[in-house]
Amino acid sequence: MKFVLAVDCEGPACVVGAAGSGLTAAREQYEFARRQATAEASAVARGLFAAGAEQVIVWDNHGQGVNLIYEELDERCDIFNGVNARRFAMMDRSFSGVLFVGYHARDNTIAAPLAHTFASGQYQWIKINGREVGELAIDAAVAGTHGVPPLLVVSDDKAVAEANEFFPGITTVQTKIGYSWNSALSKHPRRVLPEIEAAAKTAATERAQMKPFAFDSPLEFEIRHKRIDSADSACLPANGWERVDAHTVKRQLSAITDLF
Repeated sequence: MKFVLAVDCEGPACVVGAAGSGLTAAREQYEFARRQATAEASAVARGLFAAGAEQVIVWDNHGQGVNLIYEELDERCDIFNGVNARRFAMMDRSFSGVLFVGYHARDNTIAAPLAHTFASGQYQWIKINGREVGELAIDAAVAGTHGVPPLLVVSDDKAVAEANEFFPGITTVQTKIGYSWNSALSKHPRRVLPEIEAAAKTAATERAQMKPFAFDSPLEFEIRHKRIDSADSACLPANGWERVDAHTVKRQLSAITDLF
């Protein structure tokens, strides 16, 4: 069995950023988030290897893709990091599942710590076929083009609810309860690790219960920009978006991979 473990940095236990900024600008929180995302990823890896995994690829995908403390990861893992590669470039149809650690709720979600969809300062929401979506659904759909199902989501309560909405029956671990964009009640960062490890083992063992995720095609994309000038730029002929209103643009795509 082979798995991809996609790791972001906003969803781990005790990560809340700083008022008025995202995670990366909050230096002490970012350093903690790096360590805790690494620890939670290692816990997932241990569970996968206990279930019989032959390969676990950890994909560091926050920001510029160079965040985790690689020497502290379970050394049986392989690591995909950096930028300027297609999304899930390391994945093919030979993989048994994708697992999400440290992801966050979609933007436009109340009481969800550091919630955003790809760019917290740029997009208010993204819709596909009339439904608001976040990074979890979009990334699961990209994995789905390879026939690879989502198996596990480890994050805050709002992201866990979002995962259950899009992927019924998925295994989840709640790391914290969100109270605002910058506050949460978290499980102790060490205490949550055995729970994550056990959940990953269960998710791998019961992987046959989950199916690849996909949106109906063609895909009707709508994006609500937070700034009018950002919408202006999207609607330039070279970018291919059509204006809906001052802040909102739309476009039809034949496949989710056309977004990237």
